[in-house]
Amino acid sequence: MRWKYAGRSDVGKVRQGNEDSLFANAEWGVFIVADGMGGHVAGEVASQIVAETVGPGVCEAVQKGLRGDDLEDRAIELILEANRRIIERADSEPEKRGMGTTLTLMTLDPENGYIFNQVGDSRGYLLRDGSLIQVTCDHTVVQQQVDRGALTPEQARDHPLSHILTRALGTEANVEPDTYDGSVHPGDLFLLCSDGLSGMLTDETLKDILSRSANDLQEIADALIDSANAAGGLDNITAVVVQVTE
Repeated sequence: MRWKYAGRSDVGKVRQGNEDSLFANAEWGVFIVADGMGGHVAGEVASQIVAETVGPGVCEAVQKGLRGDDLEDRAIELILEANRRIIERADSEPEKRGMGTTLTLMTLDPENGYIFNQVGDSRGYLLRDGSLIQVTCDHTVVQQQVDRGALTPEQARDHPLSHILTRALGTEANVEPDTYDGSVHPGDLFLLCSDGLSGMLTDETLKDILSRSANDLQEIADALIDSANAAGGLDNITAVVVQVTE
C-alpha cells in the first residue's frame, strides 16, 4: 500500500493568529490535525504539544513494526502523554491555564488499513467510490443532542452551541480518545480537517471539491481552504488530504 498527501493551514479571515497545528509524515503514514483553544496563544501551544508528542512517537512505533492493536495502544499512550504535558504546562504558566486542543490522528497501517484516534471536533472523512463518509464523530454538546434524536444533523449545523466541546486534550486528566479503523482500497481519499473547514462548508461541497482530479492533491487542499475563506473564514482552517495509490 502506498499513499501521497498534501496539506495546508490558514489563519482564516477573522482570527489574528493560527492556533491549528498540522503534522504529516508520508514515509510512515502518520497525519495529524489539532485545533487549539485558549487565550494568549495558549491554544497554539496546546496544539503544538500534541503534534510534537504524538506525531513523531507514532512514526517511531510504525518504524519499529507495531501493527494493529499494538499500534492503536501505543497511539493512545502518546495521546495521554500529550494530555499530561498540556496540563503540566498550563499549571506552570498561569496565563495558559484553560488551554486545550482537539486531535485527529490517522495512521495508515500497511497491513491493517487505517486507524483514526480522535478527541474533539476536528474530523476525519473518507471519500470512496464517489461517497463521502464522516469516519469520526464530534465530541460536542450538539452532537450528543443529534445522537439522542433531539436535533437533526441539519439543525445541528447552524446551532449556536455547535462548537462547545464535551471532550478535549488539556481539559481533564482522564480524557478518552475514540478509535476508528477500517480497510483501505486503492483510490481512497482521506480528509483530516479542523472545524474551520467543516463548519464553513457542507459535506456536499467537501465531496465536490475532493472529487476533483486527484493528480494534484495540493490543488485540492488549496481549493478547500480557499472555499472556506470565501464562505467567511470565521476560524483557522486546516486540511490534510491523503490518497491511497496502490
